[in-house]
Amino acid sequence: MLSVLRIENFALVDRLELSFGDGLNVFTGETGAGKSIILDAIDALLGGKVSSRLVRTGSNRAIVEATLIVNAAVAAWLSEQEIDLIDENYVVVTREITINTSNIRSRTRLNGVLVNRQMMAEMRERLVEITAQGQTVQIGESTQVREWLDAYGGKRICQQRQAVAGAFSRYKQASQLLEKRRTSDRERLQKLDLLTYQVQELGEANLGESNELEQLQQEQQRLNHVVELQQMSYRVYQALYQNDAETPTATDLLGDSEAELTDMVDYDSQLQPLLDMVRDAQASIAEVARQVNKYGESLEADPQRLEEVEERIRQLKQICRKYGPTLDEAIAHYQGIQAELTELNDSEQSIENLEVQEQECWQKLTKACQKLTKLRYSAGNTLESEIIGELKHLAMDKVQFQVEITPTTATTAGADKITFMFSPNPGEPLQPFSAIGSGGEMSRFLLALRACFSQADGVETMVFDEIDVGVSGRVAQAIAEKLYQLSQRHQVLCVTHQPLVAAMADRHFQVSKQVINQRKGKKENNGKGEERTVVRVTVLDNVKKRREELAQLAGGKSAQDAIAFADSLLAQAANYRDKSN
Repeated sequence: MLSVLRIENFALVDRLELSFGDGLNVFTGETGAGKSIILDAIDALLGGKVSSRLVRTGSNRAIVEATLIVNAAVAAWLSEQEIDLIDENYVVVTREITINTSNIRSRTRLNGVLVNRQMMAEMRERLVEITAQGQTVQIGESTQVREWLDAYGGKRICQQRQAVAGAFSRYKQASQLLEKRRTSDRERLQKLDLLTYQVQELGEANLGESNELEQLQQEQQRLNHVVELQQMSYRVYQALYQNDAETPTATDLLGDSEAELTDMVDYDSQLQPLLDMVRDAQASIAEVARQVNKYGESLEADPQRLEEVEERIRQLKQICRKYGPTLDEAIAHYQGIQAELTELNDSEQSIENLEVQEQECWQKLTKACQKLTKLRYSAGNTLESEIIGELKHLAMDKVQFQVEITPTTATTAGADKITFMFSPNPGEPLQPFSAIGSGGEMSRFLLALRACFSQADGVETMVFDEIDVGVSGRVAQAIAEKLYQLSQRHQVLCVTHQPLVAAMADRHFQVSKQVINQRKGKKENNGKGEERTVVRVTVLDNVKKRREELAQLAGGKSAQDAIAFADSLLAQAANYRDKSN
């Protein structure tokens, strides 16, 4: 239940605080006085769309805040969202709207916790139902009508809709898989052929180590320069160890150095390490000489091996050009397409199997939709009886109403098109409501619909914006009584121009526009400073004030006959409330 509403810099409201009570809370005032601004603020607070026009001119920030008393179900939901209550059953909702030259931003908090739009929408569903006269156009929208009927049908329809949504999703997935399989079969076969060819080519290449190409290129160099290598190794051997000339070799020179150092060590033992190093060097040089001589003797020309090496190099370079550019990348590509080819072969399903799977999913979807249709027929029959009963109380005694359910293409919401068929006059055939309903009839129907849903939707606060537009006299009285009946089960907020409705209120608010001096903050006609228009709300908390407002609504001025009429309305309303209670 909405307890307190605070508004700051919202549209024409500079600052406002209102306290609401149980029962029927009514807003009255002249046309254009700003009554709907209060309801717009409530809508914005609960996640409605906002625009820069909602921020008061001259300000860059608007704030709407409400203190709500919540029931056990809402309290449990808040606990699931990890939001603590205030004093066990209070929650404070705040929405801040800020604008600058480029954009508009807003933030919503529940008890100080920042929440997103989705969470706020879920909160709204549990708290408040706002009905505006303009919403009557939705009666002609099949999608909205279906949502209303399903909400009225309650938990069983909700569960079955979830089952339908699941079945539809599975059917859609199977259908898309089949279509994809059909349309991509040629591409898949082409890719399969390509991968098969590549795997065969790479397999025949017998790829091994990633450095094979480098090793082959080194071998190619050796085989191409056998003679040069033999000659060079012989020259190295002669220079290091033994030659045919009389010039000393490296080992001869090291031997002479060893002899000299040996004599020196006899005189100074500190030179022993140097002698050891020379001896080690002499041994190493001799070993190098033997090895290089052996290497040179082992070399021999091998034209056949050279041809094999060069052919293999050409093959690997061709592989690298196609799948590389490096041999390592070509090997990685080979491993990847092997896995892809295996996957294509292993995951292949025939079109026939997919067609069977799609048909099975379609049959399950059809069965689920049929069950949902049956539940909707049952809910529709009950709704027809209830709405006809409600409309009779709203001065539509001869009305006919029918929930028409016709087959349509299956979706996540089932396979039904739902239309509200209506005939307000005897002898006239049933037709879609949107085709024949007048403004007053639509308003009454929407009120009757809300009355039927009032026990099913679970909200505690119902808001009506000029739901009585286009009616008068006995019909207005019937609407006033219906609003009062709803207010016995819910808190009701209502904007009205009807004195009959206003007289029935438990709490009466008068809305008006005033021109104030911006600097001094009070009404002035000739004072200095900028003049601004603001919305003011007055609680009519005594009989005299209410009488004058009702007289104004009824007669346009507080003449004696209008006052007498207002008194009669208040007495009539009091009498009705007493009888109802």
